[in-house]
Amino acid sequence: MILVEADVDGEWDSRIDWRSIANKAARAAIAHSHHAMLADSSVQAELSVKFTTDAELRELNAAWRDKDKATNVLSFPMLDGDTLFALDVADVGEILLGDVALAAGVCAAEAGDRGIAVESHAAHLVAHGVLHLLGYDHETGPEDAEVMEATERAALASIGIADPYQAEVRS
Repeated sequence: MILVEADVDGEWDSRIDWRSIANKAARAAIAHSHHAMLADSSVQAELSVKFTTDAELRELNAAWRDKDKATNVLSFPMLDGDTLFALDVADVGEILLGDVALAAGVCAAEAGDRGIAVESHAAHLVAHGVLHLLGYDHETGPEDAEVMEATERAALASIGIADPYQAEVRS
């Protein structure tokens, strides 16, 4: 069972159901990951998604990554990928996967630059962040980046969102 908690800051458009987007994107990412068994398990896998401000993401990025700038998404895993793989889900009642945070202004600007709906881009960022919680890492090499991107594509396609990397190829 997957439990997705979401907190939405006032800078995010209140007409959009961000909690539903977080829930769908997180579940899709898990279902298409190397840890898909969590989706059908009696184990409760819990994560949180925070839709927040650029200023807060800038603070988090500076504190945790020594980068004093806003970024689109940050992930804070509770377990590393090896530990997650080593867990015997039959012996665990609950797994705290971690937290994902998205920046309102950065997300909206990137969506606008790409000519896509902000909801689609936010779903992509949630899926991307959740995959980081599960041990995926696109910065460790080209093969790992390809695996992560393929997983994102499959997850997003399953919820009706076009390939986010194809949308980046513009003339």
